[in-house]
Amino acid sequence: MSTPRTVLITGGAGGIGQAIASAFTATGDRVILADRDGDAARAAAVELGDAASAVALDITDATAVAALFGELAAQDGVDVLVNNAGILSVHGAVTALDPAAYRSILEVNVLGTFVMTQAFAHHRIARGGGGGSIVNISSIGGRQPTPGMGAYESSKAAVDSLTRWAAIELADHGIRVNAVAPGPVLTPMLEQGMPAGSPARAAWASRIPLGELARVEQVGAAVAFLAGDGASHITGVSLPVDGGQLLT
Repeated sequence: MSTPRTVLITGGAGGIGQAIASAFTATGDRVILADRDGDAARAAAVELGDAASAVALDITDATAVAALFGELAAQDGVDVLVNNAGILSVHGAVTALDPAAYRSILEVNVLGTFVMTQAFAHHRIARGGGGGSIVNISSIGGRQPTPGMGAYESSKAAVDSLTRWAAIELADHGIRVNAVAPGPVLTPMLEQGMPAGSPARAAWASRIPLGELARVEQVGAAVAFLAGDGASHITGVSLPVDGGQLLT
């Protein structure tokens, strides 16, 4: 039986974050749910049981991130980082979007992912020998544009680029860096807004060759695979979990 790992998951209070955490705890790993909403993260950790803990964290605050890794280094350290935190709340046409709104999504989705990646790399290298794994949450939108969603989608294209950048530079330290790129995912919030049988849900599903939106558990399984021994010779990839939508 493999030694349990410690997995730090940003955005851990959300539906996808919780599904990712469940995928790791199911194999015996320990998870730390980091989220700007500390109370929500703690509530999610309680639901997951003894293998989960929580911490409030703003991933764009490099000082706070460094302090967290310092605390974790004094404990068992971190073996896997999942950069799941991100925002999808900024919409607008290229001719209308407020630059300040665009900057806000870049700060979280791109800068925040970079800050966490850099801190994890320093943490692993300082422990001696490097090793470990990073999995970023990207989106097929980084490769398949949707009108009005360009701010989010361009941020995720940057996450894919950051994944490749970190993968090539951290390979010498044995740190693998990959990404999972979902299409639309049936988070609890999305299911509430687009229930089964609704025209909006049917319209989304019609774009997907496999005929349905991804479940959060399918995203979690892909993340756990890329972070695991079965993917030990995989680095620098962005794996679509989209039911074939990129084929259309």
